[in-house]
Amino acid sequence: MPAYIIARFRIHDRESYDRYEAAFMRVFSKFQGKLLSVDEAPEVLEGDWDYTRSVLIEFPDKAAAKAWITSPEYRAIAKDRLNASEGQVIIVEGLPPHA
Repeated sequence: MPAYIIARFRIHDRESYDRYEAAFMRVFSKFQGKLLSVDEAPEVLEGDWDYTRSVLIEFPDKAAAKAWITSPEYRAIAKDRLNASEGQVIIVEGLPPHA
């Protein structure tokens, strides 16, 4: 069953975040993920939103998503993201295919 990483960030150090972003695809491409959306101007339909970036990533399953986010390669580049932004990252399971 597919799994999705949903993240939202408030970037306060663009230079450090740009370093993270420059290295992201090199690491990400090794983990069967699919980058579905990166948006710095999402349209708010309900509620409050004070984040400057939203990200949606699909993986074949939770195990693949966790392998990526806990990998030494990702943790090494994530230091720049963690220093450059505040945010939240969650993982959710997709729905089973309709029978």
